[in-house]
Amino acid sequence: MDVDIDFKTNFDPLDYFDQAVRASRVFNDELVKHPAGAYLQNIPVDQMTGLSAIPFKEAEELEYFKIDFLHLSLLDNFSSKDQIRKLANVEPDWGLLYSAENVQKLFQIHKHYDLIFKVKPTSVQQLADCIALIRPAKRYLLDAYVQEPDLIRSEIYTKPEDAKYHFKKPHAIAYAVTIVLQLHLIKGGLL
Repeated sequence: MDVDIDFKTNFDPLDYFDQAVRASRVFNDELVKHPAGAYLQNIPVDQMTGLSAIPFKEAEELEYFKIDFLHLSLLDNFSSKDQIRKLANVEPDWGLLYSAENVQKLFQIHKHYDLIFKVKPTSVQQLADCIALIRPAKRYLLDAYVQEPDLIRSEIYTKPEDAKYHFKKPHAIAYAVTIVLQLHLIKGGLL
């Protein structure tokens, strides 16, 4: 199991946690740095690379706990959590989603203008639904969703029996709020 936490692009966990060890993975039979992961617990360290001596997949099986410190460039535009909270609660200009140029700038949905234009979201919930609908296992629900969104919504977030991956509603809501912040930045000419 791991946890993902978003940070500004200049955040480095090794600057804040003395015992942090960067996670590793195997690529071309070599131990290389995991893109974002680190361990804040005692884990064996490869003396040559300074990385975790146990690649992250095997470390998870051994019950080590990896944290992915993700760099989210959107956060570079804000100076405080309070500023983000206030802006996230301001209704965005949903009409900005009717421009393919604007949608191409947005997190998660940048390649899905046709779906966004078909749904025409006007709320965080509808935008979250779009994010879930872009997943291949749920794309078939698009036309039914456009006709009866409240009826289809629960099916969008239900895990298919044969699927390894599905999109959970809280995850989709969090992504939708991120997009709301981006819409405000577009409106302000900052994105």
